[in-house]
Amino acid sequence: MTHSRPFLRAHTSTIAIVSLSFMMVNLVPVIGKIRAAEVNRPLILTPPAPETPRVNGPNVFGVRLGSPFLYTIPATGERPLEYAVAGLPPGLQVDARTGRITGVLKDKGTHVVTLGARNALGSSNKTFKIVVGDQIALTPPMGWSSWNCWGASVSQEKVLSSAEVMVERGLQAHGWTYVNIDDGWQGKRGGKLNAIQPNSKFPDMAGLGKELHAMGLKFGIYSSPWEGTYAGFIGSSSPHKSGTYDWIEAGDHNEFYRISKEHEAPRPRKLAIRKFGEFPFVTNDVAQWSEWGVDYLKYDWHPLDVPHVEEMTNALRKSTRDVVYSLSNGADHKFAKDYQRLSNLWRTTGDIRDNWQRLKDIGFSQDKWAPYGGPGHWNDPDMMILGMVGIDEAMHPTRLTPDEQYTHVSLWCLLSAPLLIGCDLAQLDDFTYSLLTNDEVLAIDQDALGKSATRVNGKGDLAVYAKPLEDGSMAVGLFNLGASEAVVTAQWKDLKLEKDQQMAVLDLWRQQDQGKFTEKFEAKVASHGVVLVKMTGTKP
Repeated sequence: MTHSRPFLRAHTSTIAIVSLSFMMVNLVPVIGKIRAAEVNRPLILTPPAPETPRVNGPNVFGVRLGSPFLYTIPATGERPLEYAVAGLPPGLQVDARTGRITGVLKDKGTHVVTLGARNALGSSNKTFKIVVGDQIALTPPMGWSSWNCWGASVSQEKVLSSAEVMVERGLQAHGWTYVNIDDGWQGKRGGKLNAIQPNSKFPDMAGLGKELHAMGLKFGIYSSPWEGTYAGFIGSSSPHKSGTYDWIEAGDHNEFYRISKEHEAPRPRKLAIRKFGEFPFVTNDVAQWSEWGVDYLKYDWHPLDVPHVEEMTNALRKSTRDVVYSLSNGADHKFAKDYQRLSNLWRTTGDIRDNWQRLKDIGFSQDKWAPYGGPGHWNDPDMMILGMVGIDEAMHPTRLTPDEQYTHVSLWCLLSAPLLIGCDLAQLDDFTYSLLTNDEVLAIDQDALGKSATRVNGKGDLAVYAKPLEDGSMAVGLFNLGASEAVVTAQWKDLKLEKDQQMAVLDLWRQQDQGKFTEKFEAKVASHGVVLVKMTGTKP
């Protein structure tokens, strides 16, 4: 033992050199992986929001006479922020700490106010119209929905935690507002209104509504005019006058009243309840939702027949609350004018999936619907497939490439589509966050003119979409649907501009001026990618 210590001391440097060499050899593949990860990391184009205040969101908001008013001023900047509104009409008040405008308006009309936010670094103001009349959803709804991540396993805890992330991560500061429960909340019919009651996953639905409203968010729910929903829970009609359901009376359900005692309801049984019951309970259910403070309804069945659409319309219009009425799914184009007259948005497609082919098929086939979209009435190409999603399978990162995700968000904003996040917000990564918080891009979706972009340059893989904006400018998307990088050109003749008209071009994702152009604007666009710009006319 006494002889070993000098040996160890004498060979320490040799051991260290050998160990270091061994470590370097083993680190080579690790370093290679790190470098590969750096190369493959999605490119974040959205600049960080400045620490000085900026008031975001739409320029207009609609409310019906006598309905509870709730609008949270979306503003970024270093916290704390102090909020103010100049010109608020009687009946409304603003919380200077939270930016929540609440109250009730008793006279029809349009009120032009100024929203303000300030902090120690500066201030920001925005002109804002409050329209008291017959229409709501004057810009497309923006929010989160539970189905694409939680499916039928949705619970009150999961919904509330998602809402908390919306506030804590600052999504609300960019205009994200609705928190929507999809299929899977329903228990039995009952209570004083004989309405659908929640199952045990939602122990306090009224309390959940109050918590969401206290955060300045809005509360959405799901139902169907069928006896049973797609996922196998009860709907807003029944085969019995009492409002009972045969499979529930027979005990053929799981602990949450989903059809079948088995872990997963067999498809034949779910199909068997996808029919209209003889006895509708629409007015009962709407009255219950009103008591809970619901602000948004996704009403889901196929085909979207007009009588059942109108039945719910009439019930909602008698409600004491403004409820955004969303029809799902697969709307029939021949009834477009009816959907426009009776609802706030309608699903123009079947369900989306997180792959390029499905995204392309849905997103680039919306032109025929464009004439029917506008303030209060929106074409809905389905929820967004960004971030961590499930959609009837294990949770996984979206299968869309980063370029395909830029295409997804850009196209939905050009189409004036409702923007509903479908991912698990608790796993929101920086890249997905950057896609959801670019205020220049979101402003295209929320533009008060409410026009939907259409394709202007014919067929092929190089597509140009153009959308007129309220301020007289134009949003233009240069899309490359092909398999390799290509130059995409927006010709002035296609945009209905004079050849010598000078247009200032702003890259919306990078928020960078590109210069002034005449006759055309072109850019290299990655495979399945997009360059999204705003063009503003200047004197030649």
